Amino acid sequence: MPVTYVIRFDILPAQRHRFMTLLNGVLDAMRHEPMFHDAVLHADPDNENHVMLYETWEDHRDVLDVQLQRPYREAWHAALPDLLAGPRDISIWHPIRSDRSAQSRS
Repeated sequence: MPVTYVIRFDILPAQRHRFMTLLNGVLDAMRHEPMFHDAVLHADPDNENHVMLYETWEDHRDVLDVQLQRPYREAWHAALPDLLAGPRDISIWHPIRSDRSAQSRS
């Protein structure tokens, strides 16, 4: 069953560039994983250092046992304590419906 993770980050302002560089590398790599569905990175319109990552995978157990152990995530995970003002806020959701604009399908 697909699972969606909503992860919120409070980035230290001086670390925003490094945060984005490392995260972009992870996102670029994970899009090629067979169990990956999609991801969307959002920024708070009032504070660019508050970001939310929404990502959906096919299987929670695969994320825990396989995906989080991928070598391309090592530098990202190791750097997080230096990049963030506090711990990540992670919540887990199960999708029950997905809608897309009819215009985006053409």
